[in-house]
Amino acid sequence: APWRLMMSLTPSRGCLLDLPWEDILVPHILCHLPLQQLLSLQRVSKSFQSLIQLYLANMRCFDSSQIGPAIPRAAFVNLLKDNEVLQQLALQNCADWLTDRELLPVIGQNHHLHQIQLKGCAQLSRHALVAISLSCPNLRRLSLAHCEWVDSLSLRSLADHCKVLEAVDLTACRQLKDEAICYLVQKCSRLKSLSLAVNANVGDVAVEEIAKCCPELEHLDLTGCLRVKNDSIRVLAEYCPKLRSLKVKHCHNVAESSLSILRSRGVELDVEPPLQRALVLLQDVVGFAPFINLQI
Repeated sequence: APWRLMMSLTPSRGCLLDLPWEDILVPHILCHLPLQQLLSLQRVSKSFQSLIQLYLANMRCFDSSQIGPAIPRAAFVNLLKDNEVLQQLALQNCADWLTDRELLPVIGQNHHLHQIQLKGCAQLSRHALVAISLSCPNLRRLSLAHCEWVDSLSLRSLADHCKVLEAVDLTACRQLKDEAICYLVQKCSRLKSLSLAVNANVGDVAVEEIAKCCPELEHLDLTGCLRVKNDSIRVLAEYCPKLRSLKVKHCHNVAESSLSILRSRGVELDVEPPLQRALVLLQDVVGFAPFINLQI
């Protein structure tokens, strides 16, 4: 409905664009339109172009997925060149071209960012994470999943400067070892969600330090962390009373003897209890597990 309204009213009729731009149009009308349609709206007239540029300069949230399957490099640079008030930045569809050259100016001029999504942005470097740590002291949520350029030095910079972090996704950041994770959780004790999935370098030392340093922890993903064993899971159960979910699939050294403690507390686990797992396997093989009399 807002789209049809704006397209039906042209500047010559003296209606829509006569409304206060910063007080009415930007915060109460344009914010309800998809970003892709707003960009198309710039072609209506020079007045609409100026209005959209004002909107882009005052935009609090930028999500590249709203523009389409892929956003051109030049378009990204142009869209955010005047914005200094971003609070959320999500760049999921930019992996093919996004480098430090495009990202660092945006980070450098936006000091209010509290949520950044860089999943799969493989062409960035450690300088991107250092820039984020220096420019975004209020950062609360950060996704660096599948960013293998993240190293221990850049993670240390993040830990030193972003003390209010609540959620960090380090899935498949394979350069990181226990020491780097320990430093992060020692500095960022407010963490509620942490993913270390698909990292064979992470072991019991990191998990135990997470447990002891992060009493507010609610979600932990250790999928595929082959060095994690039962002892650290028991420590996790002891020190993290607010834990709500734990992923340990493909952690072959984690057994029910440690998971049962968490299971009894209602923690959501991604592995089934042994008996239930056996019944599912039997059903897959012979097709009659539901009819087995367990009292025999």
